[in-house]
Amino acid sequence: LWRRRAGGAGRVCVAVLGDLGRSPRMQYHALALARHGRAVSLLGYLQTRPHRDVLDSENIRLVPVAELRGLRVGPKLFQYVLKVLVQSVQLLYTLLRIDQPSYILLQNPPGLPSIAVAWMAGLCWGSRLIIDWHNYGYTILSLSHSRNHPLVLIAKWYEKLFGRLSDYNLCVTDAMKKDLWVNFKIKAVTLYDKPASYFKETPLELQHNLFMKLSKTYKPFQPRAVSPSAVRSAFTERDSKSGNVLKARGRPALLISSTSWTEDEDFSVLLRALEDYEGFIKEGAELPALVCVITGKGPLKDYYNGLIQKLHFKHIQICTPWLEAEDYPLLLGSADLGVCLHKSSSGLDLPMKVVDMFGCCLPVCAIHFECLHELVKHNENGLIFRDSQELAKQLKMLFLDFPNLGGKLQSFRENLRASRQPRWDQSWDQTVLPLLGNKE
Repeated sequence: LWRRRAGGAGRVCVAVLGDLGRSPRMQYHALALARHGRAVSLLGYLQTRPHRDVLDSENIRLVPVAELRGLRVGPKLFQYVLKVLVQSVQLLYTLLRIDQPSYILLQNPPGLPSIAVAWMAGLCWGSRLIIDWHNYGYTILSLSHSRNHPLVLIAKWYEKLFGRLSDYNLCVTDAMKKDLWVNFKIKAVTLYDKPASYFKETPLELQHNLFMKLSKTYKPFQPRAVSPSAVRSAFTERDSKSGNVLKARGRPALLISSTSWTEDEDFSVLLRALEDYEGFIKEGAELPALVCVITGKGPLKDYYNGLIQKLHFKHIQICTPWLEAEDYPLLLGSADLGVCLHKSSSGLDLPMKVVDMFGCCLPVCAIHFECLHELVKHNENGLIFRDSQELAKQLKMLFLDFPNLGGKLQSFRENLRASRQPRWDQSWDQTVLPLLGNKE
C-alpha cells in the first residue's frame, strides 16, 4: 500500500521476454500509451532495432534485458529449469529498478517465467497487471514435445494459474477470448491486430528508391538487362530524360512472405509450390517470372536457406533478407502477392503479417487453420489453401493475367481498398484506453 501511494501515476511498463524489434504489437502498445501522455518503460531484448517512431518518442524509455546464452550444463530438463530460475531473478531485478508504474502490460507468450515475475513486481509496486494473450506458451512448447510431455503439462498449469492473477486481459481473437473463459476462467477483451498507419500502398517513386537500395545487396532486385536511357531495378525504371518512374516492361511478379522461422511455419510447402509453378512455365503456361522474398529472423532460417540453395530454378529467384523496420512496410506496399504459412499452435491466434499485408492492400494466400476465417475471407480478400499443390494452382490462377489489371488479383486488391478497416490507434483507443481510466 505504501508503494502504491508513493507514485506511479501515468506510468506504464510494457514488457516482453523477447526481442522488442520483432514484437510489433508491443511497440504499438507503447506508442499508443505515449500518444496519450503516458510515460512508458518498454522492456525486452534489444537484438534488432525497434521502429524509429519508438526510438524518437520522448515518452518511451527502452529498458534492455540481457538475453541468456550458454546455459548448456547437464541434461536438457536441468538447462530449462536453470534458465527459468535465472530469467526470473534477472527479470524481477530489472522490473524493480524502473520507475514505479501504475500498470504492467505483459505479452504472453513467452509467459514462463514472465507472468509470475510481473505479478510479483506488481505486488511490490501496487501495479495492476494486464496480460496480452497472443497465443498459449504450452501449445508452442508442444510443437517440439508431445501434448502430454511433463514440461507441456507444467506450462499449461502455470499459464492457467498465474493467468488468473491478472487484473485485465487482452487477446487477439474472439475464439481465444472464448477459450480463455471456458478452459481458464479468464475474462478477456478482444483487441484484434490492426495495421499501423505506415502500412499502406507504396507510391511508385518510393518503390523505385527501395528497389534500387535493395538491388545493391540482393541480386533478385537487380535488372536482368541494363538500359542506357533509364535507371532500372528488376521491377521499376526511371527515365533519364523525363525523370518519371514506370513499372519495368516484362517485370517479374513480386511474391513476399514474412516469418519468424519457427516450427509453426512449414516453408517446404511454399518451396514445393514454387517447384510446381516452375513446372507450369516449362509446360508452356504464360506465367511471369517470380521474385520470392522471405523476410525475417529465427532459429530455422539456416535450415531453410540450405533447402533453397539446393533448388535450381530458371524462372524463380528467392532471397531471405532481414529488413529494417521502416523498409518492411514499403516492401509490402510494393508487392503483388503475400503468402502466409503461419499455422497457429493453438488454432486461436491470427498472423499479424497478414494484418500488415491487408493494411497495404496486398492480397494474400494463407494456409488454413481453425480461426483464420476471422481475418482472411476466401475469394474476397485472398485465398486459403491446405497444401502445396493447392497453393501452386492458386499462384497459377492469380498470375495468368499478370500484369493486367482485370484479373482476380486486382479484384482482391480493390476489395481491400474498399473495406477500410480501422487502424491500430482507433481500435486501441476504443478497446484498451477505457481499461486504463484516468492517469493513476
